[in-house]
Amino acid sequence: MTAQGGPTGLTERALGPDLARGFMLLFIALANSHYFVYGATIFGGFPTDGSAVDRVVAFLLSTFVDGRAFPMFGLLFGYGVAQIVRRQRAAGQEWRPIRKLLRRRSLVLIVLGFLHAMLLYIGDILAAYGVLLFLGLWAIRWKDVWLFVVAAFVLVLTALPSDDSLSIATDTADPSMLPSTLLDQFAERIVVQPLIALLGPIGFVTPFLIGLWAGRRRILERPAEHLTLLRTTAVAGITVAIVGALPVSLVVGGVIDRPSHDTLSIIGPLHDTVGVFGGFGYAALIVLIALRLGDRRGRFTQAIVAVGQRSLTCYLAQSVVWAVVFTPFLLDLSRTLSTTTTALLAVATWLATVVLADRMRRRNYRGPFEILIRRFTYRSSKPAAAPARGGV
Repeated sequence: MTAQGGPTGLTERALGPDLARGFMLLFIALANSHYFVYGATIFGGFPTDGSAVDRVVAFLLSTFVDGRAFPMFGLLFGYGVAQIVRRQRAAGQEWRPIRKLLRRRSLVLIVLGFLHAMLLYIGDILAAYGVLLFLGLWAIRWKDVWLFVVAAFVLVLTALPSDDSLSIATDTADPSMLPSTLLDQFAERIVVQPLIALLGPIGFVTPFLIGLWAGRRRILERPAEHLTLLRTTAVAGITVAIVGALPVSLVVGGVIDRPSHDTLSIIGPLHDTVGVFGGFGYAALIVLIALRLGDRRGRFTQAIVAVGQRSLTCYLAQSVVWAVVFTPFLLDLSRTLSTTTTALLAVATWLATVVLADRMRRRNYRGPFEILIRRFTYRSSKPAAAPARGGV
C-alpha cells in the first residue's frame, strides 16, 4: 500500500501502460505536426499538392495515426483515475477527500493546459482532460453497466454525420495556430482555447469510461489474466480502425477523388469513431508485447518506458519544438517543410525525448511536470513511500 495513498513510485509501475504511453507519444508527434504544413488546399489536415512520397506518407498517417493515439491516452487517463481511487480506498480514505484530490488534479491540468495552449500549442489536450475529470467525477462510482451504456451512447453520437468533420481549406494560416505576432497569438488563442477545452472532452468520454472499467479490473497491469480479451481487442480494434480509415485515407493519399459533400459528412465521423477502437487495439497490443518481454528489457525498451513515465514532460517538449519551428515570428518553416519532412521532424523530436527521458531515468528523476502535478494533487513535497506493485 502506498503511504497515505500517494502516487506510485517509478520502480513499482506496471510495464504495459508506460510502454504504451512512451511509444504512442511518437504517434502524437506525427498526428500534431502535419497540421502546420501549408498547401494550395488542405484536406483532412494534409496538403493535397505534395509529391508522390508526401501522398504516401499522408495515407499512412491518416490510416494508422490520426485519431488513433489520442483515444488510447484517453483510455489510459481513465485507467489512471481508477488507479488513484483504488489506492486511496486501500489507504482508508473516504469518498469526499478522494473527490477533493481528483478535483485538484483536474484543476492543475486545466491551468497547465491553458498555459500550454497560450504559449506553445493551441491544440492542447491537457485542459480537456482536466474538464473531463472534473465533470466525470460522478461517473467514477457508476456500476459497470452504466459505464458501457454511456460510453456506447457517446460513441454513437460522435459517429453521426457532421458537416465539420473534414475541413477543406485554402492556403490561409489559422491565426490561432500560426500567429503573425506574439500579440496576435494571445488575442486569437484566448478566444479559441476555452472552446477547445470545453468541447474536447466529448471525444474522450468513451475512452475515459472504458478506462475506468479496465482500471477497476487491473487489466493492463495483469495481462496474463485477460489474454483472450486483450488479443481480441488488439486484432479487432486495429483491424476496424484500419478498414474504417480507408475512405478518408484513400482521398488524402490521392488514390481516389474527393467524394461529395454528403459523403464527406459520413466518412469524416467514421474515421474518428473507428479511431477509438484503434486506440483500444494499440493499447492491448503494446500491453501484450510488454507481457512477452517480461523482465527482458533492453536499453531501448527502458528508454521508451522512461518516456511513458514522463509522458507529460515529453508531450510538452514536443510543443516547444512545434512552436520554435513553425511559428511565423520564429523559424517559420511551415511553407518550407513538406508532409514527409515534417513527419521526419516528428520522429526526430520523439527520439530526442527518448534520450531526454532516459537521462532522467538514469538520474532517478521523475520529470519536472510530473513532479508538479503530483505535488499539487497530493499536496506533498515529499516522495511517497514504497507503493504497491502495478500502479500507473
